[in-house]
Amino acid sequence: MPSFPPRRAESETGDPLLLTPGPLTTSKTVKQAMVHDWGSRDAAFLKINKDVLTRLPEIIHGEGRYVTVPMQGSGTFAVEAMLTSLVPVDGKVLVLINGAYGHRAKRILDIARRDAITYETPEDTPPDPQRLDEIMKADPAITHVFVVHCETTSGIRNPIEAVADVVARNGKRLLIDAMSAFGALPLDSRTTAFDAVAASSNKCIEGVPGLGFVLVKQDVIAGAKGNATTLVLDLYDQWQGFQRTGQFRFTPPIHVIVAFHQALEEFWAEGGVAGRGGRYADNCRILIEGMQELGFSTLLPDHLQAPIIITFHMPADPAFDFQRFYDGLSDRGFLIYPGKLTVADSFRIGCIGRLYPKDMHSALAAVREVLTELGVSMPLRSAA
Repeated sequence: MPSFPPRRAESETGDPLLLTPGPLTTSKTVKQAMVHDWGSRDAAFLKINKDVLTRLPEIIHGEGRYVTVPMQGSGTFAVEAMLTSLVPVDGKVLVLINGAYGHRAKRILDIARRDAITYETPEDTPPDPQRLDEIMKADPAITHVFVVHCETTSGIRNPIEAVADVVARNGKRLLIDAMSAFGALPLDSRTTAFDAVAASSNKCIEGVPGLGFVLVKQDVIAGAKGNATTLVLDLYDQWQGFQRTGQFRFTPPIHVIVAFHQALEEFWAEGGVAGRGGRYADNCRILIEGMQELGFSTLLPDHLQAPIIITFHMPADPAFDFQRFYDGLSDRGFLIYPGKLTVADSFRIGCIGRLYPKDMHSALAAVREVLTELGVSMPLRSAA
């Protein structure tokens, strides 16, 4: 019999579906927003940019109390700007680590010569609020605590509300990396105390890469003058520039911002955090249930799993080869992620971006096809 190439899944623009934590599959209308040129000092672009900056605090219910300070670059640019601009020279940061992004924050602080200590748990374990309380009580020099909302190393959802309560009771300041959570997981500044949260354009808002931003309390940013360790990542100076002129200090990623504006319109039209997070939760449930039917096991229990990216243990079947598995899914139009853990041999599949339940079902069908092609016995045995 003649052999035919596998049927390939595509986005509405004919691109592969990105089952990753970002960059993500975006809508056709978000892509189309980038086909025009805009002047960075022109009134039309400045109006679009102002609308983006004004509406972002609404996502955390922070209107009137928080300001948006954008930062050209990826999400890490925003995290570094937040840490090095809001922590003073004599500050001390307790970094909560259960994955690569906590480690990255610690490295940023070390390079910036900011005093920092760590409280580290395994990648599949959230920080314990009681232990956090003990650490802060034992070290009164701590001024700030840094935490990742959803640590995409594993997909774990860290207990932001419980962490914030402990930090506030100890009179310390909380800084949050919400890259993979912002816009999908609730974060309510009216009930959860934090000084600032960093996120980016290319995650759950479903824009394209190139813009990070920090939502920061107005009184906190007003008191941050002189803290920054670099010119370009100085949040205070960037904020002051907008206060004076409404413009970026340096060339902005114009096309990214216009696309982000369109993505925000689509985010609000979907129902904001509840609508976007609800779709991702459906995607997550379908993916986990389908993979478990095939015999895969998840790293995290349901109560720790964020509906962002799911870590699966590698199968024990000797016929399973991850590179061939990855390539087979890629040939069918699905791009996944390798594992990033030290606690387990694993791989990851994301469920965010312009993806719907039908796409999850298609991805599961592709997984089954590739396993059959590899000669893997199903239901398979996990190497967990």
